[in-house]
Amino acid sequence: MDIKSNELFWGATIDEVKKGFTENEQEYKCIICEEAFQKGRIYEIKSELYDAKKATEIHVEERHGSMLEYLLGMNSAFTGVSDVQRELITLIAQGLSDKEVAAKLGVAQSTIRNHRYKLREKEKQAKLFLVMMDLLTNSTKKKISKLEKEVICDPHKTATILDDRYNITDKEKEDTIKIYMDDTGALKSYPSKAKKKIIVLEEIVKNFSKGKTYSEKEINRVLKRIYEDYATIRRALIEYGFIERTNDCNSYWVKE
Repeated sequence: MDIKSNELFWGATIDEVKKGFTENEQEYKCIICEEAFQKGRIYEIKSELYDAKKATEIHVEERHGSMLEYLLGMNSAFTGVSDVQRELITLIAQGLSDKEVAAKLGVAQSTIRNHRYKLREKEKQAKLFLVMMDLLTNSTKKKISKLEKEVICDPHKTATILDDRYNITDKEKEDTIKIYMDDTGALKSYPSKAKKKIIVLEEIVKNFSKGKTYSEKEINRVLKRIYEDYATIRRALIEYGFIERTNDCNSYWVKE
């Protein structure tokens, strides 16, 4: 959940997002959970041997599902897709005809046609917007997030609500952590302002491993070392989308 790992997802190209991983000279890396697969190494998966690239592809599919499925599950504030559009795309991706989709959604077939038209218009707008941002970056020699002396940070991709509270720069993160946390990672005091809460919670969640399931007792044990009112921190981690839990509160895990 650190700044660099968040940048892996938001800094990925369109092709990399479609594949679910990035590639450099040494490794392939999942853009969702940041698990890396070293080039030249053979990986054993279910008693079968695979090279690093194939192992990465299998990892993305088995751990996270298809990238389309993952993206559709993200906060609509990130994707710009409404609940109805999300359901429509999911059904179309399953290979259903417009007639079958209409029956599933309980609407007229002409309604599906209208949704297709709106999605096509959104697709064209998105394409032109990406071109404009790329041209702007090239002409100014810096990305839109780059201020004079600071950089606007991307929110964690599992954020439950996206608003001005996430308009945070790298310097604001650094300053807030220095004020509210000591050298051991313990919390001196819990901020009252939501923006500062988000910053310290993002730092606190680093104490938990992705892909691991924790009991409430284990979660509390870790958080007790960080802050005496560990229950407040636990609830906030869930509220802001850093950690997920089952309805019976028996299992917790870092959201990816």
